[in-house]
Amino acid sequence: MNIATPLRRLNPAEWPNRGRAALRVMLSYYVLNGAMGALGLFLVSTLVHALFGQAAAAAAVVGVIATIPPDMASPLRGKTSHMAMAPLIGLPLFLAVQLLRPHPLELGLLLVAATFLSFLGMAWGKRGAPVAIAVMFSVVFSMSTPAASSLAEALQRTGFFALGAVLYVLYSVVSNTLCNARYRTLLTADLLLTMAALMRAQANRFTPRVPDSAVPAAGAELSELLRQQAALADQLQNTRDIVLESPRTPRRQSRAGMLLAMLEMRDHLVASELDLDQVREDAGHHAVLNKVREILEQMAKDLTHLADALFTGRLPSAPVDHASRLAALRLGANLGTADRAESDDAADIAPTTATEFNSGRAGLVRGLAYRLTHLNNGVQELGALASGTRSPDLTLVRNNWRLFVSPTDWSWRPFLSLWAWRAPALRHAIRAALAVGTGYTIATLLPWGSHDYWVLLTIVVVLRGSLAQTLERRDARVAGTVLGSLLAVGLLVLHPPSFVLLLTVTVAQGVAHGFALRRYLITAVAASVLGLVQAHLLFAGTSPTFAFFERVGDTLLGAALSWAFCYVLPSWERGQLAALIRRNLTAQAQHVRMALAASALHEIDTQPELAWRLARREAYDSLSALVLATERSLAEPRAVRPPIALLEHMQAHGYQLLAQLSAAKSMLLLRRDQLRLDEIEVPLMHAATHIEHALTGESSNKTASRLSLAANMPTSIEALPDPFENDISPWLIRRLELAHELAQQMRADADQALEQLAPKVG
Repeated sequence: MNIATPLRRLNPAEWPNRGRAALRVMLSYYVLNGAMGALGLFLVSTLVHALFGQAAAAAAVVGVIATIPPDMASPLRGKTSHMAMAPLIGLPLFLAVQLLRPHPLELGLLLVAATFLSFLGMAWGKRGAPVAIAVMFSVVFSMSTPAASSLAEALQRTGFFALGAVLYVLYSVVSNTLCNARYRTLLTADLLLTMAALMRAQANRFTPRVPDSAVPAAGAELSELLRQQAALADQLQNTRDIVLESPRTPRRQSRAGMLLAMLEMRDHLVASELDLDQVREDAGHHAVLNKVREILEQMAKDLTHLADALFTGRLPSAPVDHASRLAALRLGANLGTADRAESDDAADIAPTTATEFNSGRAGLVRGLAYRLTHLNNGVQELGALASGTRSPDLTLVRNNWRLFVSPTDWSWRPFLSLWAWRAPALRHAIRAALAVGTGYTIATLLPWGSHDYWVLLTIVVVLRGSLAQTLERRDARVAGTVLGSLLAVGLLVLHPPSFVLLLTVTVAQGVAHGFALRRYLITAVAASVLGLVQAHLLFAGTSPTFAFFERVGDTLLGAALSWAFCYVLPSWERGQLAALIRRNLTAQAQHVRMALAASALHEIDTQPELAWRLARREAYDSLSALVLATERSLAEPRAVRPPIALLEHMQAHGYQLLAQLSAAKSMLLLRRDQLRLDEIEVPLMHAATHIEHALTGESSNKTASRLSLAANMPTSIEALPDPFENDISPWLIRRLELAHELAQQMRADADQALEQLAPKVG
């Protein structure tokens, strides 16, 4: 028996790290959001109970539960309209369920129709999904209340449902306003942790290459790097919406400045990929790679410490400044013997011969060190902004506020785009409606039909738009239900007083809400505790032991139905990938056009700069969407999987293209005084045109031939001058020529992938 792994996990030396990780979770924005939701539930239920009694409070609690899903950390603008949408739609559905409880057939038809209409809300993406779930909660939890004995009782219960919803909407707007400053800080801290994880993934890329295992290791490292980039892109928009909104106070401006600094650091991290394969192949540069990896890991550690300071409200300590080490890395080759003796870093990394230094590969290493200098400066800037010793660029902050914050109004465009047979949102709505209808039919035939809504609730929260997401939810739901039900039964057999049960419901609701989008297993545990305890309060006398088996059985049934209906009108990822590939090619072409605009040579103007930032964001977002879709497709049946290898090649080439363009843009912005502007203007225009045409498929040359932009500027590695001399124009030309090759390779990958993804005819 191998016991090494369990013993390693229990190593006391790891406890401090685990303790810090647990503290970060406890102080996170999503736990704060869950706590505020729980407090709102407690205040509403207590107020209604004090004014109208226990039955009214129970109905009001249902109104809160059916309103709370969209109550996430969000911008101040549009909060009221976003929160009010679910109860406005859910209120008539709640009443309809109350009236149709004695009529199973009519109730079943209502459930199918309501599910279809609610799940159409998924077309609005992350903004619409919580509203759709909340509307379904109105329907499902209406079934959890005792059947109304008369029309008057149904109307009265609906009124208290509406009262609870209205009170919670008002509370959510107030609490979001009060927590806004804290949300800004915690979201910034969470983004710092994600950036640190990305930096560690990048550091792993600087492991010296071992010939026998180079290809698999490099592929795994790059895949992990792309996943971390996708995670960062997925997290960025919600952070932008809150942190960049109305940056009027110094603290808000500081947080916005930190966000923008991290966006620039992402570019420099991407650019650090440049020429990495060539450097890793040279055994003489293994010491350099080890130094770079150590520096990146230390920077990641500094970002983590900075995040911890924001979590706890402490004044952060200054990050380690690696300027001297990076200077030694860049200039060590020029040091004489005496100088080397005075510099440990330089002695460790300096080439041993003048020939090695004069080679182009030494120039690649020095360029790598220079790009790390920008990362070091970014970490220093983050520390200064967090401590208040530096002010951000207010013009840049305000311009980003206008351009990068998502709109808060509800548009009809997603609804109008639904009505195509292969539209994923339409298929998902049909699939969900059929699953709920089937689940309701089976549940009414079971001998324990009193809690049929548990089956429907499981279907609602488990069935997702993709098989991978549904499987993840299914496993977490089943495991969480078993554990949560055991906890609830253990509590109920002790016959605690009503106050303890109400407090349990409140805490469970807060935990379930807080972790819904972060770790669904915890949400499933809390939701099971909430469901069983609430059912015990509504239906006094229910046996806890029987409720446990009933709950687990209903959950297993709902999870099985969700899994089965994934294969009904499926929306396999291969059906979406063609559009994602074209989106990424278009975004990359637009980014090329903006990054290499000739106007950048003559003046740095705000508007072109912002247009480039918008194009850059779309290039990253579209590539991340492609990465995530490819990863989700791995859970699908082999017969419908897309060409994974081709897609991964395309993603790698797209990432490397972003690296080349980031380096070129950095030269144009930060080192323009070292460029021969009059000589590179025409090559820059030609490069932009050729790269864009290669990506869009307009290029007449489909082979991966090298583009020669300037005959008087040698761009081979051996012929390149020192990148820290006055003239870096040959290096810029080299970046552009390599970008053209990558664009051709990316287009070739895309064409092959699109050909394999095309539906077979005949």
